[in-house]
Amino acid sequence: MIPVACFSGAKVALFGLGGSGLVTAKALAAGGADVVSFDDQPAKVAAAAAEGLATADLRTLDLSAYAALVLAPGVPLTHPKPHWSVELAKAAGVPVIGDIELYERERRARAPEATLVAITGTNGKSTTTALIGYLLTSLGVTAPVGGNIGVPALELPLPRAGDAAVLEMSSYQIDLAPSLAPTVGVHLNISEDHLDRHGTIENYAAIKERVVAQAETAVIGVDDDFSRAMAERREARGLPTLRISTGGPVAEGVYAEGTVLYRAHGGPREKIVDLKGIASLRGRHNAENAAAAFAVLVALGMDVAAAAKALPGFPGLAHRLEQVARHGRVLFVNDSKATNADSARRALASFERIYWIAGGRPKTGGIAALADLFPRVAKAYLIGEAAPDFAATLEGKVPATVAGDLETALTLAAQDAAADPAEEPVVLLSPACASFDQFPNFEVRGDAFKALVGRLDDIARRVS
Repeated sequence: MIPVACFSGAKVALFGLGGSGLVTAKALAAGGADVVSFDDQPAKVAAAAAEGLATADLRTLDLSAYAALVLAPGVPLTHPKPHWSVELAKAAGVPVIGDIELYERERRARAPEATLVAITGTNGKSTTTALIGYLLTSLGVTAPVGGNIGVPALELPLPRAGDAAVLEMSSYQIDLAPSLAPTVGVHLNISEDHLDRHGTIENYAAIKERVVAQAETAVIGVDDDFSRAMAERREARGLPTLRISTGGPVAEGVYAEGTVLYRAHGGPREKIVDLKGIASLRGRHNAENAAAAFAVLVALGMDVAAAAKALPGFPGLAHRLEQVARHGRVLFVNDSKATNADSARRALASFERIYWIAGGRPKTGGIAALADLFPRVAKAYLIGEAAPDFAATLEGKVPATVAGDLETALTLAAQDAAADPAEEPVVLLSPACASFDQFPNFEVRGDAFKALVGRLDDIARRVS
């Protein structure tokens, strides 16, 4: 844990005592802040108190006496309306910040020579974050990975000169980090997501842009209009910018043609690596992720050729095109992290003969935008709240069954795929939905899928 010393001796209020919030409260206390914490869930308040943290209902305090309100990223800052704690802080003239802001302040104050690589984007950021950490580690760099990918930033060790912290950042975290200025800022792409928390896609994109706006060097995907405009704004200011693309060559940066990555740098292009045969980096979207990772190495002056040799050992990311098992010719793939249609698009584009498990709590737009990929789907098995709407979208285009729950969907999909004479039928969990109607998060959903795949024989016997 990193003791947060920037508020030593000052009063700090904190709201939100989930995983990162609890770590943040402890880090502030360890750094000498007089921190008082609260949450709308009494059980979380009790758990924090049991760990020795000071707690109190923030509505009973004079917040004007506090230096900051530290807000957990899951708590609404602006939309659909500011949380009551935010409204109180603004009324008292108190700044509202988050754990990434605290991390950045500590890094600049105590380890300014340490490298910070910050990664965002609507899709692909977790795989890209993990891949950057893997490649840097393969080159002998101490490169802890955290942030939105799982380990809260303040739970990581404080980086030293020569180290490189690699942090995935959600739009929620970025919105609470006004002074963010990473060594390398990476932005991958923009598609419609989280509009319930940001209002419009324009506002969402503007928040994402903060990761690259003040970075020493920016790595920016240019395959969508919003992201390309970010690169153009950086370049207009004369700031170091590396473009990445899977849609065609770039003048300065890294791009993919099919499975081959190339570096462009003023003269003839240089081949970096061929991704063909690397199962953990299958599909065009992973070419984008790999291009971003190698662009970061270029920005940091690292040995790209040596990193390319280590690439085949990358294990991939849990819940993202995770190859779980094979039963005969049938491949079972866990893509539970696909919580929106654009993310599911990347999985559907990666396979030719798919038995698709989809559904959950729907997001804006449903799956209509995936129609060009429906010919790849042999049959769909629909679960959760989205099932009726998804069935209506698929009617007349893809055979579909409203299975209701994950176990039923997997059982039916496995039976149908086993009877398919195709060379490699794929049972794919790629929900294109949030998990919250049936599971606490996408990780639990994916773990349930993997456990069910492991018990397929028992389930089939029980069903029969």
